[in-house]
Amino acid sequence: MNMPATKQRYTFSKNERLCSKKIIEELFSRGRYHVVPPLKIVWIKTELHTESPIQIVISVSKRNFKKAVDRNYIKRLIREAYRKNKHILYDYLIENDTCIAIGLIYSERELADYFEIEKKLVLLLHKLIGEYAKSV
Repeated sequence: MNMPATKQRYTFSKNERLCSKKIIEELFSRGRYHVVPPLKIVWIKTELHTESPIQIVISVSKRNFKKAVDRNYIKRLIREAYRKNKHILYDYLIENDTCIAIGLIYSERELADYFEIEKKLVLLLHKLIGEYAKSV
């Protein structure tokens, strides 16, 4: 029976959320972008002061979704998709002993379903790993 060496924990804790205004400003001014509609990812290699190798901020435009209920719903879907699939990027960053800050932006004007968001997020995480591998 093949058992994985480490047990995968699907959590999204406070230390994984990007709250530093300084890092967020740097992320959106100097960060690299990838777009896979309906999501856009911005990332930057940075020094984080947590035990997590990734910190993430999620944004949904008020211009596209006037109601806070809709914006919060989309953010909840993105957080859930990220929480279930973060191990793709997490394991890679731990192997390479590095830290990155990520911004996920929902860029469409219409609500997408969870499965579409999850599929596109996984694609973006793989693209991020590929670009990070080229830049190192």
